Amino acid sequence: MMAPSRVLQALDRFNAAHPWDHNAHYHHWILRQLPRSFGSALDVGSGSGDLARLLATRAESVYGIDADAAIVARARDSTSSASVRFAVGDALTDTPPGPYDVITCVAVVHHLPFTDAITLFRRQLAPGGTLVIVGVSRAHSLSDHLLGLAAVPLNLLMGWLKNKGRRAARPISMNAPTRPAAMTFPDIVREASGVLPGVRLRRRLFWRYTLVWHHRPSGTVSSCTSP
Repeated sequence: MMAPSRVLQALDRFNAAHPWDHNAHYHHWILRQLPRSFGSALDVGSGSGDLARLLATRAESVYGIDADAAIVARARDSTSSASVRFAVGDALTDTPPGPYDVITCVAVVHHLPFTDAITLFRRQLAPGGTLVIVGVSRAHSLSDHLLGLAAVPLNLLMGWLKNKGRRAARPISMNAPTRPAAMTFPDIVREASGVLPGVRLRRRLFWRYTLVWHHRPSGTVSSCTSP
């Protein structure tokens, strides 16, 4: 039997040879949470611009902001649409105030003070608008660890299928700086529920969770849903 350390090394080698973007996996899911057309969108932590360009197929204008100047330059070079703009800056201090009809934030909010960030997003979101976050939480509970284990073979399969069984270079979108998440999923549910009445949160495969909130007029608050 192969020792656990050798198994992990083999998994790491396979994943390095067949990389795929776990965040981009959720981009089309994000689109399904949004109207077919809308005015303005803000993509926080826009990275290489893949999601911003998808949003532009429905939005009149898209503003992407990211703290990494090199990846913003890549996003600009890869984007031909005049309706999409990218800027280098801090999401909490440098984003134009909006309001925006859609705000998206993928694998970025754990880099920010969570409550400050979602409070700002709430202020920037237009009435009737939609906030969608795909985030990363710290594994803490048994269900977290079981979901993580279930994702391991699926992760291998997805890497093989997306790369058609061939070795591949890392996607540009995977070259941005990362850091581990500090908050657990229950922490996130508690903080988000206090700021975003009616927010919907759910644990997801591939070490992610999702948050969806609609800025409804006063008096039309829906119930909070979590796993």
